[in-house]
Amino acid sequence: MSHTLSIKHLTIGEGAPKICVPLVGKTHAELIEETKLLMSLDVDLVEWRVDFLEMVEDIEQVKSVLIDIRERLKDIPLIFTFRSAKEGGEKELSSGAYIALNKTIIETGLIDIVDVELYNDEQTVKTLIHSAHENQVYVILSNHDFEKTPPKEEIVNRLKRAQELGGDLPKIAVMPKNARDVLILLEATNEMKECYANRPIITMSMAGNGVISRLAGELFGSAITFGAAEKASAPGQIAIHELRLILNVIHKNL
Repeated sequence: MSHTLSIKHLTIGEGAPKICVPLVGKTHAELIEETKLLMSLDVDLVEWRVDFLEMVEDIEQVKSVLIDIRERLKDIPLIFTFRSAKEGGEKELSSGAYIALNKTIIETGLIDIVDVELYNDEQTVKTLIHSAHENQVYVILSNHDFEKTPPKEEIVNRLKRAQELGGDLPKIAVMPKNARDVLILLEATNEMKECYANRPIITMSMAGNGVISRLAGELFGSAITFGAAEKASAPGQIAIHELRLILNVIHKNL
């Protein structure tokens, strides 16, 4: 199986990590302005963090906003993410509402990737992965720990589990308390890449201590890094132009 994943013009898993930037507007109007700004920047992918949207419980309204975002993004791949409060997001939805929102959006054909949280009920995960793959949508199967950095073996096991369940892009983000925690994340990333992964993976150590992990993905094995246009969606995201500059320097010297 290929270790790369191709979406539109983009090949994820080769060369420098691809830069993804979040849309975090609370209203339809804010999101349109944000999208216009992103189109003027050097981004590879866009992630719509729909949990920031005030009217996220109204699926028809979400679809209406999505149509406008997709039209403006043109050929830039779009990730659709409802991040639950328990994993650092803005809101919580019931399991039924979470499934309904994601399935409906998957079936529009307007997104390229959907983010599904690994620690949902396993049947929920399998249902959404099946729906995504039926509709030619890739799946980021994600896990976030905003409290700590688990042991290396645990990080690797979570990434392996996401791969076993059928996630196209296993993802983990952890919180470091010190430099050693950042090294644990980087070691786990490298081990997953070298020993187990048969697809691209996404890893990061958050906050200031973890910034190096957002830059060194090409060396250690993380295929996507998240930058900020105006407002960050997670601790430690850095500005796109700085991110691109550093990624290019690393890429030219590897």
